[in-house]
This record gives sequence, structure tokens and C-alpha cells, in this order.
Amino acid sequence: MSLLRLTINRISYSQTQNGAYSLILDEVKGNRKLPIVIGGFEAQAIATELEKEIRPPRPLTHDLFKSFANHFDITIKKVIIHKLVEGVFYSSIICERDKIEEIIDSRTSDAIALALRFDAPIFTYESLLEKAGIVLDSNSTVGTSKISRDPDKENPNKQTPASNFENLSINELEKSITEAIKNENYEIAAKLRDEISKRNSK
Repeated sequence: MSLLRLTINRISYSQTQNGAYSLILDEVKGNRKLPIVIGGFEAQAIATELEKEIRPPRPLTHDLFKSFANHFDITIKKVIIHKLVEGVFYSSIICERDKIEEIIDSRTSDAIALALRFDAPIFTYESLLEKAGIVLDSNSTVGTSKISRDPDKENPNKQTPASNFENLSINELEKSITEAIKNENYEIAAKLRDEISKRNSK
């Protein structure tokens, strides 16, 4: 299966889960985006590495792991997001020591936080991106590497809550996806996409 490289676009407040964040990944050679819901601690671990001027007074867990790995000559070669089950993404960390590769199972948020610290590339499979990605049309533009902290600015035109998706027709869902992408609410667009997929599979 072919691997596709991803880059981090932004971290924003989750539109569907209180206290959670949405991590948006971009397809490097394409126009698809992969929204992943992560917790507050994981968002902080990723954000502190994205914004280099932010440094905690003591090492975070992922920083400690990097120091430990460096001490024992362990490097992270790449991260692969390889599976999606009931809305949960599964990832593997490909490590190397003494020219021997090891594959370690990891939460996706932890894997990405470590990939940033080791300057390791992030990949996923075409089949997963086809299933879970959000397509951005050619007329849409969006900045990169932004960390949004203001939920009101991040959500100027609030979308239909996820609990009400089942009340919409397929046509209304498709229109809502277009509107969500226009407003850069990729997490909600993913929820709408999942609702359409669920109906089409029946």
C-alpha cells in the first residue's frame, strides 16, 4: 500500500467535544485534510514544539522521551497513521537503533508530538486518507502551521451540532460539508462525511 506524507496545518478548539482540540493534517501532494480529535495535554505537547519560542520550565513527557532516546542512540525514522476504527486513529512509530528497526504502537497524538521532536515525517495510507480525508476544492485557501486559541474566531459560522446530523437529508449533509470546509471547520466536515458514509453503507 502506498504511503502519503502529511504535514501539520493547525490545532484548533474542537467544534464537537468540550475540552478537546482538533489537529488538522494536510496531504503534502494533494488537497485533502485529515482532522484528528486530541486531548488538551496532547495539543499542548504539539503546540509547544510548533511554536519554538514556547518552552516549559521543565521537560514535558515527550521531551523526556526524546532525551532518553538520544541517550541510548534511538531515533524515530517516521510515523505512520495506519488505521481508523470507530473514529479512533491508530499509529505506529518506526524507530531505529544500531541499524535495527522496531515498530511501536502509539496513540496518534503522541506519535505526532514525537515526530515533531525528531524531525520525522508523518505518513498515512491512501486507503485511510480516502476514507477519512476531507477534500479541499481548488478555489479554497488556508494558512498553515496556525494554532488557533479563540473558539469564537475559529467558529464564526457555527455548524449544525453532530447530534442533529441524522435529521438532515443527504443533500443537506453535502451542502453542510461544503459550508464547513469553506469556514475551515474540518472536524465537523469529517463528522458529516461519516454520516453520509454510514447511510450509504446501509
